[in-house]
Amino acid sequence: MTLIFGAVCGGAQTVGAAPEASLTGRLDDIARQHHGRVALYATQLNTGRVVAIDADQVVQTASVIKLTVLFEAMEQVRAGKAHWDDKVALKPGDAVSGSGVLMFMDAPLELTLKDVLTLMIVMSDNTATNLAIDRIGLDAVNARIAWMGLKDTHLYKKIGKPAEGPMPGDQAKFGLGKTTPREMARVMERIGRCELAGPDEAGAGTLSEKDTAICGVAIKMLRNQFYHDMIPRYLEKLDSTETGSGTASKHGSLNAVRADVAIVAGKTGPMVLSIFTYDNGDTGWTADNEGELTIAKMARAIVEAWSPDGIDGKTLVPGLGLPPKGGGTAPATRPKGGAAASN
Repeated sequence: MTLIFGAVCGGAQTVGAAPEASLTGRLDDIARQHHGRVALYATQLNTGRVVAIDADQVVQTASVIKLTVLFEAMEQVRAGKAHWDDKVALKPGDAVSGSGVLMFMDAPLELTLKDVLTLMIVMSDNTATNLAIDRIGLDAVNARIAWMGLKDTHLYKKIGKPAEGPMPGDQAKFGLGKTTPREMARVMERIGRCELAGPDEAGAGTLSEKDTAICGVAIKMLRNQFYHDMIPRYLEKLDSTETGSGTASKHGSLNAVRADVAIVAGKTGPMVLSIFTYDNGDTGWTADNEGELTIAKMARAIVEAWSPDGIDGKTLVPGLGLPPKGGGTAPATRPKGGAAASN
């Protein structure tokens, strides 16, 4: 029987086979101490454990929306509509300010689609993001979001550029994009599980070599994330340059917003954490920003509760070592000590 605990309005809720009052208590304490608001959704994929705080709250995405651009690019590569080595040109006037390095490069400059996506994920490069949107298509990204069944996620426009065409009425409120912690966790879960085939497609539920290769490229980008001050902050205790990172993540930052979405390769099974802080009192841009610390503390609490022996980067592979949801064949590598899938 599934039980829900801590179901106080605005408080942490857990779903699992037994009470996890200590975890919900820790998360509620962290949330109460934060000078701002918190929305969170986390799940351990092999056990079905879930913990949530306002998981369906619609929030600004900041750069986390770039995950949807990456996922649509993966689907287009799978369909043969795009290729990792497609040429993408950086032209004079393309550069926008903010994170990244392309704004410092001399144009014209030729890159590959894989280069552009890597910069978009690893460095959150805003110029690279716009180049990716031009190549992949903003409408295609939003169509893919709808295809995934996400109701409250939307990419409105390119970064630092005027919106093109009529905008939805809520664009001014959310800026670049909107989502919920639950929905963005679903995007990251799809990337990790390598769920590229729709349920009505032939081969759904089976990881082909082609799909595994595509997802391997994406996971490599995500686990080589430069920014480790949020979810990975207290989790990466080993030299990841040799063993590989145990997290694959994408962060987002605005003055009053900090967000991070990650796959965490727990030794007891993979987890997806999607944590947003917003309306933050601390709008500074140091590594000790309160929003970033709040996310890091929440991530540590969840991982210590669900995987007390820590994380293991060797298990962060396409499919995450889990049986596909639709049945079929799982990849050969499985998390050591992981429990059997519950669904």
